[in-house]
Amino acid sequence: MTSHSHNRAALSQPAGEAIPELSGIQTRALMVGGLFAVISAIGFLSNREQFMQSYLMGYMWVLGATLGSLALAMVHQLSGGEWGVLIRRPASAATRVLPLLTVLFLPIALSVTHLYPWASAHAGEHHDHILQHKEVYLNVPFFLARAAFYFLVWNAIVFLLNKWGLQQDQSPSPELAKRMQRFSAGGLVLYVLTMTFASLDWLMSLDPHWYSTMYGALVIGGQGLTAIVLMAIVTVWLSRRAPMDTVIVPQHTHDLGNLMLAFTMIWAYFSFSQYLIIWAGNLPHEIAWYMHRSFTSWKVLATVLVFFHFAAPFTLLLFRGTKRKPNRIIKVALLILFARLVDFLWLVAPEFHHEGFSMSWMDVTLPLALGGIWVWAFVGQLKSRAILPVNDPQFNDTIGQILDGTRAHHAH
Repeated sequence: MTSHSHNRAALSQPAGEAIPELSGIQTRALMVGGLFAVISAIGFLSNREQFMQSYLMGYMWVLGATLGSLALAMVHQLSGGEWGVLIRRPASAATRVLPLLTVLFLPIALSVTHLYPWASAHAGEHHDHILQHKEVYLNVPFFLARAAFYFLVWNAIVFLLNKWGLQQDQSPSPELAKRMQRFSAGGLVLYVLTMTFASLDWLMSLDPHWYSTMYGALVIGGQGLTAIVLMAIVTVWLSRRAPMDTVIVPQHTHDLGNLMLAFTMIWAYFSFSQYLIIWAGNLPHEIAWYMHRSFTSWKVLATVLVFFHFAAPFTLLLFRGTKRKPNRIIKVALLILFARLVDFLWLVAPEFHHEGFSMSWMDVTLPLALGGIWVWAFVGQLKSRAILPVNDPQFNDTIGQILDGTRAHHAH
């Protein structure tokens, strides 16, 4: 067997067999997640309201990794490109964490009255005309029904795309690639619609008197950024281990770095557009959301987001050297991943602490618990299937050329 054939064979087997180190990462992730979950349970017993606020923040953070990966996979099915062939199987593994996240939504579903002011009592009892007007939409049964619908749609998309992806790994079929491409067109529309409403339900309705037409786009843009950052981290880690060390070249990290830069700008554009529209409108019921975030000690967090969610990564990713050096791209990716968590703290916490900055120890332990559990589930899914879609028609046109030695590339 030639070295090229050997490499293709290694890439076709389950990643857990080709890369044994994945098992160690999975074990450590479970230990971290389990440890901080136990610590956080103490907080649930002592302060359930704060526990649920921190849980919502951490949950939306890890949900963004899964749904952002789903959107990223569907975008690539429609657009093509070498960057997507490389990350398609890791992105698919991230989407298969969704059934676990569906179960992990239950604490939120069971604690609606602890999170959302519109659910704590009937709007009419407080003579709140706005809540009375929105009661047809903002009521607990309809809220739970919508959540069930969102997860049904997302799980159906994940199931079908992964089912066809597995069939493609087992036997080449150009028809499967076309089917996934056609399905992704409709799936992407469904994702945008359902995620828009989910962000309104789960985050924006924390303040039922406030609304923004940009809010859904802002959350979706953040999910895309979270996903591409995670894929960059996974790609760099894989590039240092056989058999992926013969496949991944600096151009790949460069492409992922460009995507990180693009999504960073998209998030900044949506964030600034929302602020500009509300500032220009200058309506009391709209500006209140920014008032207690900008004119109290919460403005420190706003400054952190401006510098570390946009200015710093934007500046660093402009340089070619940052995107082609694995160590540098990892540092920028970790910075953005941290900033994404801070962004959810900014979206959630001020709704419960209008007077100024307030942070609980559970704002640290619960994201770490959920993050550890997510990584454990993700690596488990990554181990179970091939690391690259070697039977995909786009594979030979991109990655296959590197394996066969028909395309020149530079060492790392």
